[in-house]
Amino acid sequence: MYAVLETGSKQYRVAAGDTLQVERLDVEAGKPVVFDRVLLVNKDGKLTVGSPTVSGATVAADVIEHIRGEKTLTFKMKRRKGYHKTIGHRQELTVVKIKEIKV
Repeated sequence: MYAVLETGSKQYRVAAGDTLQVERLDVEAGKPVVFDRVLLVNKDGKLTVGSPTVSGATVAADVIEHIRGEKTLTFKMKRRKGYHKTIGHRQELTVVKIKEIKV
């Protein structure tokens, strides 16, 4: 059984027991969280697609920790103008472990 859920404007395919990194959630580490924006559920080959979400479907998960992602660097430059600039960004992430999918 698996589901496709949406959080942080991104979609993730999850199953029970999966661990994934999502954009930072306002939940303390060790606390449970419930995702109610479930877009698709596959239960033993029976596919349920929502429009836009599957009514009554939720995904329960535990927040493991809050981390920061890898640093990405961007370099801007305009030739012959003497302009160059380096910009760095690290995304705030939350690591969650999926407990169960309820339909």
